[in-house]
Amino acid sequence: MKLAAFLTFLVCCARLTLGQESHSVVDAMVKHYESSRALTLAVADAMPEESYSFKATDAEMTFAEQLNHIASANANYCAAAMETKSPFAKLEDKSKAAVVKNLNTAYDFCLEGLKKTNDAGLLKLIGKAPQWTVFERYWGGFTHTAHHRGQIEVYLRLKGITPPQYKF
Repeated sequence: MKLAAFLTFLVCCARLTLGQESHSVVDAMVKHYESSRALTLAVADAMPEESYSFKATDAEMTFAEQLNHIASANANYCAAAMETKSPFAKLEDKSKAAVVKNLNTAYDFCLEGLKKTNDAGLLKLIGKAPQWTVFERYWGGFTHTAHHRGQIEVYLRLKGITPPQYKF
């Protein structure tokens, strides 16, 4: 019941933020996934290729590993939402070109799935115990991306690079 109330709230927010032509939570999610893609790719682009092996501390993943982790995890969250398999097995190539390709593949995969659902489909329970809604799986990927992207924006600053501006 709490989730239904939350989704009703999101529908109201979507109507206020997206204008008259769009009135769904799915449309709002697509809009924000597309913004997330643009910012994530801008962050990836801001780091010179020779610094893709940089990490803030020994315990951290490298810049490239963080971005591949974003791509892989996002695809896994979305695959769970779509009840299908991720387009990735293991991401080992850490070159800038491969990492950017992986990010685009993950975002394409997630956006394709989101665009095939509707607001009612977001409430569908999936998986075994614990069960999650389709919405929670997509939102999990979105927030996981924001977490790791925030980490690597610090990597940019440690290299003297100003991170790209966040756009809502």
